[in-house]
Amino acid sequence: MNEQSPSTVQKPIARLALSNGQLFSGVAFGAAGKQIVSTGELVFNTAMCGYQESLTDPSYMGQILIQTQPLIGNTGVNHEDTESRRVQVAGFVIHELTRHPSNYRLEQELSDYLNDAGVLGIADLDTRALTRSLRSGGVVQAVLTDREDLTDEQLVEMARKVESMSGQNLASVAGSPEACDWEATLEAWGAETLPAFDADEAPSVLLFDFGIKSNIARHLAQRGLRVKLIPQSTTAEQIKGMVQQGQAHGLFLSNGPGDPEAVQAVVATLRELIADPELSDLPIYGICLGHQLLCLAIGAKTYKLPFGHRGANQPVHAIESGRVEITSQNHGFAVEPESLTRAGGVITHLHLNDNTVAGFRHATRPIKSVQFHPEASPGPHDASVFFDDFVRRIKTVFPTVAGT
Repeated sequence: MNEQSPSTVQKPIARLALSNGQLFSGVAFGAAGKQIVSTGELVFNTAMCGYQESLTDPSYMGQILIQTQPLIGNTGVNHEDTESRRVQVAGFVIHELTRHPSNYRLEQELSDYLNDAGVLGIADLDTRALTRSLRSGGVVQAVLTDREDLTDEQLVEMARKVESMSGQNLASVAGSPEACDWEATLEAWGAETLPAFDADEAPSVLLFDFGIKSNIARHLAQRGLRVKLIPQSTTAEQIKGMVQQGQAHGLFLSNGPGDPEAVQAVVATLRELIADPELSDLPIYGICLGHQLLCLAIGAKTYKLPFGHRGANQPVHAIESGRVEITSQNHGFAVEPESLTRAGGVITHLHLNDNTVAGFRHATRPIKSVQFHPEASPGPHDASVFFDDFVRRIKTVFPTVAGT
């Protein structure tokens, strides 16, 4: 039997239709052949590595992700580098899929991994041109499919009917529905970070789960804290009760997908906690969506960015230290600086690319948050001191529990 050469094998076709009328055609991979129609906001990530972490980051829920790095899949995937229990993106767009991945930690090829997850990918696209289009015109809604029975016109019309990310409370879907204890640490990857507490004196931290990246919880546990994930339905009264009973010595807010202004119940809970004089010393820290929710809770406003910040190479000015930190980011909304200052917030970090707010602290309370991801994996790790600062706050407020 004569075998066909790779150049003569018929490759499955996928199409990407944008709400602005643009349409791209490429090679389907991942869950190809399953007649999938995926919809979502089309966004791009500029990181050169860490595609598996991006794919499993719950903050990408409801989005079709473009990876601007030209070659994707060269290290395959493994079970250790995931940030949640499943692939979160609605679809994956790349320029070139690696044919022969090679890495000592490789367990599965990327295309097979996406196939198992039921997620469609499209390759052989000019991702540079696509990204430039989004940078010029802003993010758009999109449809990704391998169905041949739909016309180009039908796909574009479908894209125009996809719901905008604005107004969506996706955190209610992405977060854990019930409380649970977290024990996993960074293990060998965090060998340089020693626990700040002995096991018998470790403070307890409540970690609001809005669609958490696992590495946030790992960083907290690595520092010797007892970590309990709590759902966003947890009330201010319940949190206060745990603090009064000595079951909680700090509150940490996770990242998550969607529009922060749509997460109204959590904002109301945070306002109640912040207004309670008996909890005035409780350290409350947040990351990404958690940052936005804290800003809304004190009276600031948020707005949607034209195309967001997504990548592992975003420079941030830490105003109080004077340092410039290279950070990992993934957000499509930002905090309005004037409203934050009026509400009593002190801006601590600024994005050097567009001067948007990247972090704040409360003027009189132990409340602090950042818009970037200090838990970044595979990196950079410039900003991981954010977790150390949280630990120092807890030691200051609860010296007896912390053994100081």
